[in-house]
Amino acid sequence: MLRKGITESFGVGIHALNSAQLTDGVIKRSKRMMLDTLGVGLIGTRTSVFNKALTYSQLFSSEEKSCIWGKSKISLPAHYAAFVNGIAVHSMDFDDTWHPATHPSGAVLPALLALAETMPQKPSGLELLLAFNVGIEVQGRLLRFSREAQNIPERFHPPSVVGVMGSAAAAAKLLGLSALQCSHALAVAASSAGAPLANTATQTKPLHIGNATRRGLEAAQLVQLGLKGNPAILDMDCGFGIYYRDYDPSVMPGCGDGGFEWSLEKQDVAFKRIPAHLGMHWVADAALAARAKIEEVRSFEPSEIISITLRVPPSKYINCALPTSQHQARHSFQFNACSALLDNKVTVDSFSKTQINRKALKELLSKVKIETPADNKPSFENMYSEVELQTNDGQRYAAKCNTFYGHWRKPLSHEDLIEKFKSNASAVLTSEGVEGIIDMIENIENERDCASLYSCLKMANLSHKV
Repeated sequence: MLRKGITESFGVGIHALNSAQLTDGVIKRSKRMMLDTLGVGLIGTRTSVFNKALTYSQLFSSEEKSCIWGKSKISLPAHYAAFVNGIAVHSMDFDDTWHPATHPSGAVLPALLALAETMPQKPSGLELLLAFNVGIEVQGRLLRFSREAQNIPERFHPPSVVGVMGSAAAAAKLLGLSALQCSHALAVAASSAGAPLANTATQTKPLHIGNATRRGLEAAQLVQLGLKGNPAILDMDCGFGIYYRDYDPSVMPGCGDGGFEWSLEKQDVAFKRIPAHLGMHWVADAALAARAKIEEVRSFEPSEIISITLRVPPSKYINCALPTSQHQARHSFQFNACSALLDNKVTVDSFSKTQINRKALKELLSKVKIETPADNKPSFENMYSEVELQTNDGQRYAAKCNTFYGHWRKPLSHEDLIEKFKSNASAVLTSEGVEGIIDMIENIENERDCASLYSCLKMANLSHKV
């Protein structure tokens, strides 16, 4: 089916949106997203998957180069810098998550920073902020073309589909492409979209973000050179509609007719406190609360637990009974519940090989059973997790989490967001670099260019082990 005017309206909107339309609420939320993305990207440079991608990307060279976050002496062609920095952002599954489900920032920010660094006329901080929000906006609107997208995904990883479109839109905005060129950038990007969920819980999943940010940037650059795609890509079931069984697109309202409202104004994002799939946050919080109930009357002894029941929404790819790698552990209800019970916390270190292979943890995992109640919908908006523990004296202790701290309904405080960033970034950068990034992002709308941000991103603390 062809629905006329959808892609055209997006091209016009991407081209026409201006910084005067950025509301205080959108500016505040998007700056939090940018800071968090840089933090998780920096700590992500310490992962194996990042180093594999960096080694590969260093095979390529160009006169124009962009910085690699956390590396003082390494730079790459812009699209490869976007690729490896994007992988770093998602390498620990620590990046922000939206509703409908996707990771919005990691697909956009690496592309924009890599592109801006190579542009002859350096964009201002406000121009960068606007382009970032354009990329987020396009993703938010595309996700609402389907009721299916409201749920935890079943077939493909959403950032690989909407993220590449957001990256293309953001890059097209920063490059100053015409309305028609913006439509073509979406069309070109659509042919690089999509990744199956079968690669979730593997080292390949972070490549979904890396590919999205890189391919969207490449799409905009190719269109700038004259490449064209189908200018009705969003209008057609055989275009962008192939990704959704209930595809029902709508136009982007005109930016000058009073009908435009930012998606980010209406829907905040979730910031993660632990480096794992978003669903794990509900079960970890419920497990901690269940342990606390035991500790109200007795000391917590793992050996006295005879059964652990997890009541969670149905999902095949975040149900891993006995994870053997960090990537499986990040997608395991069982692992995150048992780690929380055993250690009374879940941290970055919880996903190390040593922690995963602990005998005490494996003993707890062997006691877990999963239930999927009919009222527990597979949606980040409506799901819950309940953890029930039975002890060897016949007592039961249960706790339920409907909204974890960090969810868009219960957002992280500014102080806790800053603390998360500092904890992540200081694992890679000097204190000067960490504080410099905070200052830069908090005042980005007043910055003449982003030169100081690039300088801070390269202030590697060489005393840290990689």
